[in-house]
Formats: sequence, C-alpha cells, structure tokens
Amino acid sequence: MHDVLTLIRERHSARMPFEAKRSIGEQDLRQIMEAGRWAPTAHNMQNFEVVVVDDRALLQTIGNIKNSVSNTFLQENYQQLSFSEEELRRKKVGLLGAMFPPAWRNLGARPSESVAEEVMARPIPPCSVLLVVVYDPRKRAPASEGDFLGIMSLGCVMENMWLMAQSLGIGFQIMSALGTDPVADEVKRILHIPDDLKIAFTARLGYPIASSTKYLRVRREVEDFTHHNQFGNKGID
Repeated sequence: MHDVLTLIRERHSARMPFEAKRSIGEQDLRQIMEAGRWAPTAHNMQNFEVVVVDDRALLQTIGNIKNSVSNTFLQENYQQLSFSEEELRRKKVGLLGAMFPPAWRNLGARPSESVAEEVMARPIPPCSVLLVVVYDPRKRAPASEGDFLGIMSLGCVMENMWLMAQSLGIGFQIMSALGTDPVADEVKRILHIPDDLKIAFTARLGYPIASSTKYLRVRREVEDFTHHNQFGNKGID
C-alpha cells in the first residue's frame, strides 16, 4: 500500500523538455496501454480509443499547430495562481505562477486579446510519443445526464496510464489545448480520426531532462475535505 501511495504522490505533470533522441520502448508503451485497458469505466462500456503517435514527421506536424488558448482560460487560470511559495502553502490549492510563461501571469500588463495571441503562437513542446484519446459522444452510460459517468471513466483511463508512466520513469503531460476547436479538428484531420469521434485528451510522453525545475506541489489535508457522518463535522475521527 505504501508503494501505491508513494507513486500517487510522486505523479506530476511533466511541464519540461524531454530528451530529444530517446524513444519509448514498445514494451513500456504496452504496459501503459494495459493500465488504461483495466481502468474502470461506467457499465464497462470502454468507450475510448487511443491513437499512439510516434512518427517524427507526424509529431512535428502536430507540434506546429498553433496552440488555441481562450481568454476565458487565461483569466480563470490566473485566478488559481499563487505568486510565492508561502502563498501557495497557505492556500493549499492552485499552482505556482512561476510554472507558467510571463504572459500567463501578467494579464494586467496588456489587453487579454494580445496575451491570447502570444500564447497561440507557442508551439506544442516536442515529445517521443503523443497519445490521443478519443471517445464516441453519441454513446453514454445508462441514465447518466450529460454522460457524467462516461467522462469520469475517461478520467480513470487517464489516471491509470499516467500512474503507469510514472512508475516507468516516463514523463506524462496532458495537452488540453489539442482537444479544443479548431485545433482538435486539425489533429483529427492529420491522424484520420473519424468526424463522429471527439478528442477527450492528449498526453505528451517522454523522458524528462534531469535538470528540469521542480516546483512546490500542495494538497489540502485530509481533515480539510472530509466530513464524519454529516457535512460540517470535519475530519474522520
């Protein structure tokens, strides 16, 4: 149990350069896919497909797509930032502003439109493998409004693959921008993904460069979010 908790605690988003010439072995990729295969899904529907992209030409083509980040995302992301480690430790939620480029943490310096244009000009960081996870939005878990249970299932697939990658020493970063229009349409065109499927998430995989910066990570304490027998009775004692 201790080993599982250690793996969960050490899992993180690899927002750093990967070793350019180091590929991921087929056996490791299979283990990551095997972990995704055994993820719990609502009604065991397994409503997902994974496109594994390791062709360098395809990765370069996808990497050159302009990153579409909305003003709404920039504004709401800004609200979750802390601008010192002391502030982040006190809040116990959110992220350290230093993790993001200056344009993301200095929104007041320029109009939001110009900030968004700068962000869109940033290419997707290179990687050894890109996983593109798609699902069929025409299907839903039984009696699940908005297919809430189906979306949770896709999250389980993500977590299983992420933890397996972490156990193998492989960096894993979710690239949410590749799943938003019109970028998603371009990714689907390049990879010949059928129009009736929707991109749930994409993940960038590779071996992080050892000198990458490590940032403070925080979580609420168990007593902060648990309620014993009735809401408001904090803790589990």
